[in-house]
Amino acid sequence: MLNQVILPAARNIKDLERMMTLRHEYIVLLETRLAQLHMLVGLAQRHGKKVLLHADLVQGLKHDEYGAQFLCQVIKPEGIISTHSSVIATAKKHSLISIQRVFLLDSHSLETSFRVVGASRPDYIEVLPGVIPGVVREVAQRTQVPIIAGGFIQTEDDLRRILEWGACAISTSTEKLWRLNY
Repeated sequence: MLNQVILPAARNIKDLERMMTLRHEYIVLLETRLAQLHMLVGLAQRHGKKVLLHADLVQGLKHDEYGAQFLCQVIKPEGIISTHSSVIATAKKHSLISIQRVFLLDSHSLETSFRVVGASRPDYIEVLPGVIPGVVREVAQRTQVPIIAGGFIQTEDDLRRILEWGACAISTSTEKLWRLNY
């Protein structure tokens, strides 16, 4: 589905505006307010961008099935990122790209993530932090779901290593990485 290795992630409106000139088709919209959401997604779509919206970071929106239905039916991003399985399930019901975000802090969180992913069956898994080699490889192998790595990715060398470990893409708010040719 995603046809790019680098997913630029906007933390604010200025980031989003800078992304409008990038060659990337898909972009990630992180932190935003509910009142701004329709306008920001519309801006991106008018510039030919496909928005992957992090539902958990929309201020003023409850992170449940009803909030997800609002996003799917009214805001209409290309995809939804969430740590919540019910949000992922709703995105899938509406034929949006579903990205289950998992935070891997220890072996317990890793095993919990496998159970959550098994139940939600997302299109992609976003692994954070994405700079842990064995974990990225293990998640890719055990789930057979494409991996997007995020968090603490600072250099082109980080990007290369992450791809070698089995990730298909990275999400990053580090602007210098947005401009790399991958």
